Amino acid sequence: MNKEEWITLLDEFKLEYKTNGVLSKESREKLDKYKAIAIEEGYITSKDLNDISKISSVVVNDKINNDKKPLQASFVNRGPRNFVDGEKAVDTKGTINRLFSYFKSEVKLLVFLFISIVLVVLCQVIVPRLQSNAIDYIDDRLFDKLPFALLLMILFFVILSIFNFVQGLLSAKLSQNIVLKMRNDLFKKIINLPISYFDSNSHGDIMSRMTNDVDNVSNTLAQSLGSLFSGVLMILGTVIMMVLTCAPLAALSCIIVILTVLVTKYLSKAMKKFFKRRQALLGRLNGSVEEMVVGHKSVAAFSKEDKVVAEFEEISCELTKAGIIAEILGGSMGPIMNCINNIGFVIIALFGGYFAYKGIISVGVISAFIIYAKQFSRPINEIAQLYGQLQTAIASSERIFAVMDEELEDNSGSIKLDNIEGLIEFKNVDFSYVVGHKVLHDFSLDIYSGHKVALVGATGSGKTTVVNLLMRFYNIQNGSILIDGKNIMDISLDNLRDNLGIVLQDTVLFNDTIRNNLKYANSNISDEEMYKASKECYCDTFIKQLKDGYDTVISEGGSNLSQGQRQLLAICRAFLADPKILILDEATSSVDTRTEKHIQDAMIKLMKNKTSLIIAHRLSTILDADLIVVMDNGRIVEMGNHEELIRKNGKYADLYSRQFAGEGI
Repeated sequence: MNKEEWITLLDEFKLEYKTNGVLSKESREKLDKYKAIAIEEGYITSKDLNDISKISSVVVNDKINNDKKPLQASFVNRGPRNFVDGEKAVDTKGTINRLFSYFKSEVKLLVFLFISIVLVVLCQVIVPRLQSNAIDYIDDRLFDKLPFALLLMILFFVILSIFNFVQGLLSAKLSQNIVLKMRNDLFKKIINLPISYFDSNSHGDIMSRMTNDVDNVSNTLAQSLGSLFSGVLMILGTVIMMVLTCAPLAALSCIIVILTVLVTKYLSKAMKKFFKRRQALLGRLNGSVEEMVVGHKSVAAFSKEDKVVAEFEEISCELTKAGIIAEILGGSMGPIMNCINNIGFVIIALFGGYFAYKGIISVGVISAFIIYAKQFSRPINEIAQLYGQLQTAIASSERIFAVMDEELEDNSGSIKLDNIEGLIEFKNVDFSYVVGHKVLHDFSLDIYSGHKVALVGATGSGKTTVVNLLMRFYNIQNGSILIDGKNIMDISLDNLRDNLGIVLQDTVLFNDTIRNNLKYANSNISDEEMYKASKECYCDTFIKQLKDGYDTVISEGGSNLSQGQRQLLAICRAFLADPKILILDEATSSVDTRTEKHIQDAMIKLMKNKTSLIIAHRLSTILDADLIVVMDNGRIVEMGNHEELIRKNGKYADLYSRQFAGEGI
């Protein structure tokens, strides 16, 4: 199966899903099978994973409805771990508790913030009482006491302003410190996740969690942290002052509280679903955009612009619908709370006037009580208006913590290999990306020290999987892999990879200078060694032709270099790492014939005394290999050098004759 066949197959599955609303059992099995092959060959994209995830989630829901009983969604490599229908609801309490655990390292800031909030609240609850006294002094014509009351009010207003400013500063610093720690923890986790996680999850969705979700938490903490603390204290302080001022009016004000609780409870249940849905769709949208930006040339080459736009608009419309409902529900909290507060003011004015008429309270008390009612309702109002933002932050936090809860790459093993010989043994290895669909079957192979071994075979035969297992990007299910007689699971992961050098099929260069890219594996390499390796790999000539030479900054994705130049730099980087075992995965597939010949000449010198494992469809690159291993459907079907395999007139001879006849493999 080549990439075009995979795209065609996936389109057929999408068409069946759109037509019937569900995939048949046979189609699901076929999808699992070819998905494993697509992952193994590197054909699958972030958007493919999003589409497969969408189809899978529909299958789950359909089964739930038919069986009338819960069914846990448990698919291997099912795509991005977004919130989809059928997955469990957000664990709001657990997420909040975990979010609060980040406050432990900021105890001092929390204490100072709490003190400033307490002082602000004290000033706010005392000032209405002072105003009440001033009004009563005027009403009772006690003008000699009025100046002191006014000066006291001014003093409290000044203190209130100062500590409001301090509260804002401390709240901003606290929120940013917490988000800094969360962002660093998330990035550290992502960097240490296994390769299998990135192969089976949308890259755009992962980036969305790192950017959008962290920003949501940051904005909410910065804007809401102080309001939540002060709001709770303000409610308590105001209630105490209201009871002390006039208990009957305070009791009547409880009507506001009851109405507020009922409305908040009802709306919060409706809002949670849509805010969760919105964040999930935002992750899918980012995944789609990331895929289209990276693959823009392919989209243009196949004239798929209209199709891509249509698919983007479909996700965008779903996001818009969910966002509109979420914002309507979130925005409705404020107006509803204002309406309830106005009802409360009418109650206070009506009964307060009656109590004043009967002489139970003074006119100043009515004035103070109206202010207290506003102070009582304002924090409730603010919290209600922030509720939508808080729901978004909780949903974002859970998405962040979902990544943090993923299992780290298996770092088991403590043995360190020094001066290894490079003997590699595969013993009865079984492996599958998707349970039930083996990619390797009882794979056994001995690669001797210093030998050049080539793996060849049709697409999906398991060649790249062999490399993935040797590098411990994935762990085998059965069997063992040994290097110099030591099981690779017992070898320190860092030490293992320090002794393995790999040139990937997809060249990866970083947005840095050519010099730093070449020295990426070992920063201690001297410039003289770098220049020598560059000449041997035929990089030196084109590098010197660049304006800044070795200090030229490679743009994102290496777009300012040709494909062949990027491939040469990647090979040079691997050579500079000086590994004991060299792996070339389609290493010369992106260079022209002349450059390929240059690389082969350099490889003869640079692979001397190294164990080399080469994966190539172009058989011309491995004619001088000590051993050629022919694979088919995860099994070894032939082994030998070029001449031996040609004489056997088997699978390899067929591949060779077809390739040089112009048919390809």
